[in-house]
Amino acid sequence: MKTKVISFAIFAVVLFVTANLSAQTAGTMTFNFTTVQQGTKTKQVNAVWIENASGTFIKTNLLYIGDSTSDHLPQFSLKSGANGTATNGNGAVQDASTGNTINAITGATRTSSTAPLAWGPYSVSWDGKTGAATPVLVTDGSYKVWVEMAWNDNPDLHDFINTGYSFTKGASITTTNPSNIGPLTSITLTWTPSALSLDSVYKTKIAIYPNPSNGIINVQYNDIPVSKIDVVNVLGQVVKSIKLDASSSETTESIDLSGNANGLYIINVSTNETSSSYKVLLDK
Repeated sequence: MKTKVISFAIFAVVLFVTANLSAQTAGTMTFNFTTVQQGTKTKQVNAVWIENASGTFIKTNLLYIGDSTSDHLPQFSLKSGANGTATNGNGAVQDASTGNTINAITGATRTSSTAPLAWGPYSVSWDGKTGAATPVLVTDGSYKVWVEMAWNDNPDLHDFINTGYSFTKGASITTTNPSNIGPLTSITLTWTPSALSLDSVYKTKIAIYPNPSNGIINVQYNDIPVSKIDVVNVLGQVVKSIKLDASSSETTESIDLSGNANGLYIINVSTNETSSSYKVLLDK
């Protein structure tokens, strides 16, 4: 009888560990950072992607690159399975534009007139799924969001940065504020399980009006320590970002979008721990 009890206990422990290893928590990873201009040149290219703890590529979040700069992101090319040698450069780097960018934001080289700008704020999100035609929610555990950038300091010299930031995908909210490195500043990285998002916790305490809007959008939040509000267009580009004092007694923030094009926008309302998104139609 004692042997049977021990065997059952071992089985229970194995079952518990297996269940935890295969947990697949739905949620959102939000990665915000600002790029600070290096030198006098106004252009840069960049890629952001997700890897697991073993360094295996999971999904591209965004890729901004041009035909003449397709060899400027060698690590992204390697990780994303790019094929076909870049037509520019010395022929030793694969063409980054041929890498896996399924369900990713893509665009040309960033300049002083693009959105987002070459040098300015970026907001990247990940839904915890693979970059595939039919995305699959990945298991919980340790992951890294990687950033690779290239820019021109002068006519004869390019500089590069390739760095990764770890976070834990799981049932708990995790937030980190990595140190500045090179041109990357104001970095925040948050994983928020769906069950703990503002949508479920504070659903009745946030109001976005009028909707549709003719230019002015009001965000009302009662008894919620809101620290930031981002307005994102359908391309995933942050068109306006407002930082707030979470300890302030103010409960309403008015956002002027009269200078923006008509269309659908996402209002991301964030505290220091979590965030929630709301759709607004701009119809001037």
